Amino acid sequence: MYDYQYLFNFTQTIFEKMGLSVGEARQAADVLMRAELRNISTHGLVRLPEYVRLWQTNRITVTPEFTVVHETPSTALVDGGKGLGLVTAPKAMHLAIEKAKTAGTGWVAVRNSYHFGIAGYYAMKALEHDMIGIAMTNANPLVAPTLGKSGMLGTNPIAVAVPAGEEPPFVADFATSAVSRGKVDVFESRGEAAPEGLLQDGEGNLVTDPSVLRKGGALRTLGGDVAHGGHKGFCLTAIVDIFTAVFSGANFGPTVVPTLGYVKDKAGAEDRGIGHFFGAMRIDAFQTADEFKAGMDEWIRTFRRAEPVAGQQRVIIPGDPEREAEALHRKEGIRLGLKTLEGLKKLSGMFGVPFE
Repeated sequence: MYDYQYLFNFTQTIFEKMGLSVGEARQAADVLMRAELRNISTHGLVRLPEYVRLWQTNRITVTPEFTVVHETPSTALVDGGKGLGLVTAPKAMHLAIEKAKTAGTGWVAVRNSYHFGIAGYYAMKALEHDMIGIAMTNANPLVAPTLGKSGMLGTNPIAVAVPAGEEPPFVADFATSAVSRGKVDVFESRGEAAPEGLLQDGEGNLVTDPSVLRKGGALRTLGGDVAHGGHKGFCLTAIVDIFTAVFSGANFGPTVVPTLGYVKDKAGAEDRGIGHFFGAMRIDAFQTADEFKAGMDEWIRTFRRAEPVAGQQRVIIPGDPEREAEALHRKEGIRLGLKTLEGLKKLSGMFGVPFE
């Protein structure tokens, strides 16, 4: 088990060694460490070597210009200047919140950015302002559209954070594919087969081999086939792609220039990065914050009282597992997987930063 602050300091130092300012290195480390705390380790420190590789190959710049290309009182289009999403995205979410303060709602689309960690991090930023937060992003083209053979879309997560009163906030943060790429990596690193229905080979046949993504295979949309609602999963993934990339002018779908070595560049398009989309909605633009939060308390308690199926202790409210994990990890420390440890030790040697 590793102490939270120890891992945070190591991560911040690596970002500083890459050339980020102290403040931006701290911000980037905060995003990754929040993923570790919330038990979303697939988007935590295991990704740090990927960011270093992007920097080494000049895919990202550590001193990007954050440019507002176009705006109205409630909206903005931002160019991230090929910066780390971990740095660009917090600024964009802050801009959405500031616009919501004056206009009631704020919406910001971002292009020329890269992987931004967990979407929930940004959506939750709105909670402290009595706002509902929304965050989404597109990603490497690993997800096959329903009835399609090859990966053309990202896992394209959506996060929505809603404040409550006496109850903890509602926080939904999920990939719109059947499984995230990071979880498939975990199956592969453990030598385990993936559950049926999540993956397909290059001909569209169902497989459980987690290494299939390295062989031209693809992730399936949420639901998989049409009989199980896969077309609805395709709709969700497509909506995120349109909001994040078509709105912003980033690379969409199969034109996303991959950041993974085993994913082929399908379109040979100009690299305009991936896209993000952020929203903030002031509760008191609809009703008083106290009234709304009391209503959310009632909503949450109603579902907490739902009778669970046999063998289960409770119905889980979105955000509960992550919040409970965060409290536990802050108290007892964070357990790192073998792949994560190997990556951090390599970075330790590369940058001369001690890692015990």
